[in-house]
Amino acid sequence: MENGLSELEGVIKYHLDHQHGEFAADIDISELNAWRSLFYRLRLIGQIAEKYAGLGFGNISRRLARGGGQEFLISGTQTGHLPVLKKQHYALIESASPEHNAIKSQGLSQPSSEALTHASVYRQHPAISAVIHVHCPELWLQTNRLNLAFTAADVPYGTPEMANAVAELFASGRLKKTGLFSMLGHADGIVAFGATLPEASCLLIEELAKAVAIEQNRP
Repeated sequence: MENGLSELEGVIKYHLDHQHGEFAADIDISELNAWRSLFYRLRLIGQIAEKYAGLGFGNISRRLARGGGQEFLISGTQTGHLPVLKKQHYALIESASPEHNAIKSQGLSQPSSEALTHASVYRQHPAISAVIHVHCPELWLQTNRLNLAFTAADVPYGTPEMANAVAELFASGRLKKTGLFSMLGHADGIVAFGATLPEASCLLIEELAKAVAIEQNRP
């Protein structure tokens, strides 16, 4: 396994049109926030002083029924240090265009640097309603042994190139059996998705257990 490209974590690379202000009061963050808190406790989302230049990592999102299914809620950029998020720490993505490297959003926080990748996953199938991006060295290092789908090591995160690589993974059929892939150009980067947050989350934890089993049974 190659040691992914060394890039500064959390840098927004897309063109952002962000309206600063509270989004609709009827948008519920409770389920999304509960899963995000769990992944924080597992150190799959967060901020660790000795890793990634001390910057926050990981993000989580869910699709909204409003806006023709094109809108989604995502954790805000550089919120990794917070054990529990509040509504002010999420951003509402109103539209996203990987082709133009652009996102339109609103909220009291700007969206995560991986928002374009989330948008690319959502556009692959209307049944996908949750996307989770974590940093998990155990899974990332076992990409080959677990036969995980992956984006290539020369594809940087949060870019149109990554969005295209995600679309190519779907087109290849490699994601038909499992909704999870490694980002080899983004050290420790793993993306899981599913029809619901519990589905995507449980898949991620199940694959992590397999990776841990491999580690524990090394000759």
